[in-house]
Amino acid sequence: GENVSSVKVERTVLACEGVANVGVIGLPHDYWGEAVTAVVAVKPGAQVDEQTVIEHCKQELGGFEVPKKVVVLDELPMTATGKVKKHLLRQEYAGLYVGDTTAPPVPKR
Repeated sequence: GENVSSVKVERTVLACEGVANVGVIGLPHDYWGEAVTAVVAVKPGAQVDEQTVIEHCKQELGGFEVPKKVVVLDELPMTATGKVKKHLLRQEYAGLYVGDTTAPPVPKR
């Protein structure tokens, strides 16, 4: 498996129009071991969807760094010092990929 820098992915997602804040976490996945997942908070009045964020990331990041899924929320759980409570996101979305055995397509020879 590849090590993915959540900070690098978060910087890229934050550059996507309409994203106010983001927490990037690894969640259990049957095929990948862990799947890169972005949980985003949207700026008031902005429209952000999963596909827009993923397409933006595909232009800036390596394939293994691109979030497999994006969860869009109005706000993220934060600490008193302004950090995203990633442990709460991991608990909340731990089952997001249950039953998902999606693997990359087999290259044609």
